[in-house]
Amino acid sequence: MKFEINASKLLKIAALAAAVSFAIPALAAMDDADVEPYLKKQGCFKCHAIDKAKKGPSYKKVAAKYKGKPEGESDVIKQMTTGPKVKFDDGTQEDHKIIETKDASDLKAISKWILSR
Repeated sequence: MKFEINASKLLKIAALAAAVSFAIPALAAMDDADVEPYLKKQGCFKCHAIDKAKKGPSYKKVAAKYKGKPEGESDVIKQMTTGPKVKFDDGTQEDHKIIETKDASDLKAISKWILSR
């Protein structure tokens, strides 16, 4: 039995394979190792550091604020996604930057990372 495939079918198969290969990483939730580079790319480290105060509180201070509080994760996600006014120690205010991702699993991973500092 001879297996024949025409160019059109081959092109369709290649396009499908390419689409699947790009879609699979997009479906994977952000893991712990992905969070810090993502936050750096988003510019979060301009105002925050892991263990020292900058313009905004350290992630360690944020984690301490919410330690043992069930609303911690949702409050951190709300801060990152709604852009509320934030007040700094010097009395100035500005809108908090809104993070680009809208993926719920990524937001949860980021929040867990922050709260684990």
